[in-house]
Amino acid sequence: MSLRSKCFALAAAAVLISPFATAQSGTVLTGQDAFTDYSKEHPGVRRHLTVADLPEPKPDESVDNGPPVIARPEGAWPVAPAGFKVEMYAQGFTEPRLIRTAPNGDLFLADSKAGQVKVLRGVGADGKVVTSETFATGLDHPFGIAFYPSGPNPKWVYIANTTSVVRFAYKVGDLKATGAPETIVPTLPGYAQLRGGGHWTRDVVFTKDGSKMLISVGSASNVDDPDTHPGEFHRADVLEFTPAGKFVKVYAYGLRNCVGEAINPITGQLWCSTNERDRLGNNLVPDYITSVKEDGFYGWPWYYMGGHQDPRLIGTHPELKSKVLTPDVLVNPHFASLELTFYAPPVRSDSFPAEYNGDGFAAEHGSWNRAKRSGYEVIRIPMKDGHATGEYEDFLTGFVTDDGKVWGRPVGVTVGHDGSLFVTDDGSRTVWHVTYTGNKANASVPAADQGTQSR
Repeated sequence: MSLRSKCFALAAAAVLISPFATAQSGTVLTGQDAFTDYSKEHPGVRRHLTVADLPEPKPDESVDNGPPVIARPEGAWPVAPAGFKVEMYAQGFTEPRLIRTAPNGDLFLADSKAGQVKVLRGVGADGKVVTSETFATGLDHPFGIAFYPSGPNPKWVYIANTTSVVRFAYKVGDLKATGAPETIVPTLPGYAQLRGGGHWTRDVVFTKDGSKMLISVGSASNVDDPDTHPGEFHRADVLEFTPAGKFVKVYAYGLRNCVGEAINPITGQLWCSTNERDRLGNNLVPDYITSVKEDGFYGWPWYYMGGHQDPRLIGTHPELKSKVLTPDVLVNPHFASLELTFYAPPVRSDSFPAEYNGDGFAAEHGSWNRAKRSGYEVIRIPMKDGHATGEYEDFLTGFVTDDGKVWGRPVGVTVGHDGSLFVTDDGSRTVWHVTYTGNKANASVPAADQGTQSR
């Protein structure tokens, strides 16, 4: 009997034990074994890539293997580690992307292509969202969402459009904006002519003391030299503004596309989930998740981690080689690492196990420049006292069928007030809800009609 047939048979029994929930759990793969593809991604498997593992550039390996997203096959479902349950929380969006938790527990969701920000509230007995409202419309591909000032009673919701940052007056519990948006940053570097629309996401976060507003802007190209391409001005950067919108400086540079920003709750340091460059081979260059040093240089476009010069820009800026910072966590190349969050919920009995406290989670949208697809998952970033161990762990997989067809693409991830995890998926246009049941024998899927794991 095939794996898929077995899964259907188990689903019919209404209880499914994920076939990969414990497979290789706790294993740490290093060296060349740490490179992966979708067929090797299973919850609990850890990988630790280092600069020493990077191969020589192989541009001839470069392919265009972008996935045509298919409808979710009958029974296909995300796969979580043993002891976790995955439910379909909400659907009906145009392009659900970044998701953030408001101080009162409401979920603010950027439905980017629709030009809207939605508010999702509550979990019903059926596992579905109780209240779904449109907070704001008429936005320009909104992505980043931030509440200001920090604490239980913010006065504003900041929204990062592709070309500007606006804010709405806000009081806790608002489901709809009560007034027109105020433009805070009138102009940001905008759209780019890149595959898939081109680095149009802008995230926005505030430093822990509330004095700095940090906005991420991706490059306009794969590897254009800013010296000769003025369109790269103030791109591949994190830009610092005051909360009132006054530009201060380039906070950090050389991050090709810092899509997801997050403030580490323990150290207070900015972290970025970053897309690196393409077309240097299947295993170059790794995407990464890293703490971001103020005034730090991360290499793009002239260098990449470890002071490796991009072969397409040989001889340029030798004075920068020694300044290239190595990221904290190298994930697999071409993963398309998007939103990042830290697991720091209130202490509750139904939260994730204690070993998750302080760890990071990141959504990996999935590769297009790799011969065998990889990514399409949510990963866990183990931390110790606010600092990364260098490893990452497959946490939520199953968005690719056995034969390599993609039905789901994770984008956003946030922690609910009850300690559960919410994940947006712009492939199936779904928000998934991951809870911890504590019963290691339980399925990661709750019901027969929701049960087949497509791995």
